[in-house]
Amino acid sequence: MKSARIAAAALLLALAATNAGAHAFLDRASPSVGGSVASAPGEVRLRFTAELEAAFSTIRVLDSGGRQVDKKDKQIDPSDRRVMRVSLPPLPNGTYRVFWRVLSVDTHATEGDYTFEVGK
Repeated sequence: MKSARIAAAALLLALAATNAGAHAFLDRASPSVGGSVASAPGEVRLRFTAELEAAFSTIRVLDSGGRQVDKKDKQIDPSDRRVMRVSLPPLPNGTYRVFWRVLSVDTHATEGDYTFEVGK
């Protein structure tokens, strides 16, 4: 009975490890998470740990008043499908929040948000 429980626990751990590796988690961001930049960037660029499904992945950049300020031209980099970006107009100094929701090619969804500051 004890060996059956150990085998079941090992199987559950193996399945959990397989599923955890399949999600597209945020790996890097530019501007960086919680970072500050002296002048407004031309885009927000996010790199994930898995390839993304373009039709089901989104990114939005909002100002401190909650208005969407990006150019709504989200795209997945054709040479690296783990990278998603959106263009920005010239932004005034302030705090901006990036919201993302992505679907990896193996159909796992993840989402998150972070802030960055311009001119501080």
